[in-house]
Amino acid sequence: MTEEAPSWFLEAIGAKPGTGSVRVDGATIVYRAWGWPGCRAVVLVHGGSAHAGWWDHIAPQLADGRQVVAIDLSGHGDSDRRDTYDIDTWAREVLAVAAAVGQDTAVRTGATVSVDAATLLVGHSMGGAVSLRAAALDPSQVFGVIAVDSVMRELSADERAARERRALGPPRRYTTREIAIGHFKPMPEQREPMLPYVLSHVAAASVRECDGAWTWKFDPRIMLRRPLTPPEVPRLECRIALLRAQYSRFSAKTADDLNERLGRRVPSIELPQAGHHILFDQPLVLVAALRTLMTSWEDVATLTGPRV
Repeated sequence: MTEEAPSWFLEAIGAKPGTGSVRVDGATIVYRAWGWPGCRAVVLVHGGSAHAGWWDHIAPQLADGRQVVAIDLSGHGDSDRRDTYDIDTWAREVLAVAAAVGQDTAVRTGATVSVDAATLLVGHSMGGAVSLRAAALDPSQVFGVIAVDSVMRELSADERAARERRALGPPRRYTTREIAIGHFKPMPEQREPMLPYVLSHVAAASVRECDGAWTWKFDPRIMLRRPLTPPEVPRLECRIALLRAQYSRFSAKTADDLNERLGRRVPSIELPQAGHHILFDQPLVLVAALRTLMTSWEDVATLTGPRV
């Protein structure tokens, strides 16, 4: 850990999570959990080629009065790999973890409690699309969705070709763990500077040993997935909010397009001084936005019951 890491960050990553797993379509899906079993569950969904550890410094700051869970989607982190990947399978994994929260003895810290079945989903980048799809597959299980700098669009021919090259080419291998960690770089690249202590922490959890060398934990074949496109975005009845980085690679028009597909206006909030990888460059801004939305939604739900 770098000496410049501030106290809030050290305190957050010092809050060690419990762990659990579920089986979904023949694959073991692992997750980590912080907070209070029996309270409102929040499932954090990472983006493409990321993993649950991207949320280590975020999740504990959301766990006051909630149980916060970060999932490793299949093909990512420590979860199993599959022959093929798609948004619907990942959405079923999220729903399975949401259903398991509070039930797995590996993450239970107290007596048996009644768990609110309605879960709030927070997804970054690709994770936002996965979360919206999960809400469509089982509306009764999802309290709300917060999509963080996510976009649903068709890929260009050049983008599809680049993904195929990355997916089918030889995996990158490094002779030592230290060299691999030193090459860690969140994708897509961004110009906005990222916090070095966050990068260092996440990088250390992003590599694995394989046949005497070190490589990344994610399966390159995830790049072959078909993205969720605007015509496939359903009209959802649950609470929804869109968070967009100020310097996002996605235009503000994407939020308008998504609103049109949803059939209603939803909160669309710009996060100041943030690039696409807001978990690395403006994490406290993200925490503040998530806390505000969660608290306001929970307060309204307490007073009114179903979504208004």
